[in-house]
Amino acid sequence: MIRAIALDDEPLALKVIESFCARVGFINLEKTFTKTAEAHKHLRKQPVDLIFLDIQMPTQNGMEFYADIQQNVAVIFTTAFSEYAVEGFNVNATDYLLKPFSYDRFVQATEKVKKALETQTQNAEQYLFIRADYSLNKILISDIIFIEGLDDYLKIHICNEKTMVARMTMKAILEKLPASEFVRVHRSFIIPISRIDKVKNKIVYIAEDKIPISASYEAAFLAMIGK
Repeated sequence: MIRAIALDDEPLALKVIESFCARVGFINLEKTFTKTAEAHKHLRKQPVDLIFLDIQMPTQNGMEFYADIQQNVAVIFTTAFSEYAVEGFNVNATDYLLKPFSYDRFVQATEKVKKALETQTQNAEQYLFIRADYSLNKILISDIIFIEGLDDYLKIHICNEKTMVARMTMKAILEKLPASEFVRVHRSFIIPISRIDKVKNKIVYIAEDKIPISASYEAAFLAMIGK
């Protein structure tokens, strides 16, 4: 099942999404929201796979909301304004639904998410190509010990290899990593769940390394390892 939430300032629009999700069968719409602050609060405690996201909302538009999310999550934008379509795909949205959309069009969009998540799972033991030292470097995902963020750079700590420094953001690399295997525990650290030795006093121990867990990521981290 694909875990999802929906955010729209129009309750009727949320009712349509609820109805369509129930008919699709492979989406568990956990909750709906009309306020961005409440949706942010929920995501910090309960990570999801997919967000149905309206763009034009009163306090924070959907593009800004999506940019603020610290998790690797798929998004399907829903809006009545076609001029946002290009901008939606520029931020790697899985799809863009123009209101009022049909059930068939909704199914088409959700099938894209389903296929993407299946591919991500199949590729969990694959590799990344990271640009560093003026070249593209192949890294086995299973060899990553942890990732450390330094402003606009990343230090990728790799098993039995020299640490790689790349000009890349934390959010960008999260989008490349399998969401079921990696979790952000701090604004400066992403860790693979499989390498955790223990967690004690808000510290994650990975071999000889000690990674702090910040308050803003703690609930999502504990929810993920609790699975």
